[in-house]
Amino acid sequence: MSVLEQVIHVVAETLNVSPSTITRESTAENTNGWDSLAHVNLMIAIEQTFDIALDVEDFAKLNSIQSIIEFIEKNVT
Repeated sequence: MSVLEQVIHVVAETLNVSPSTITRESTAENTNGWDSLAHVNLMIAIEQTFDIALDVEDFAKLNSIQSIIEFIEKNVT
């Protein structure tokens, strides 16, 4: 499974939406259910799924599927 597919799965599961509604272009602004509380839950799910530790400062930057994928690709070996 690609990083994109994994991220889509985690986002869809966390936000309780269909994976088909999540794309590389999805952001907190254009995705139903992606509010501030869901964002914290999403960051925790990303940490668990990819076995990484995010700094609180990273949370604000990771507000789109694209930014999450880029962060994972840079920081996960």
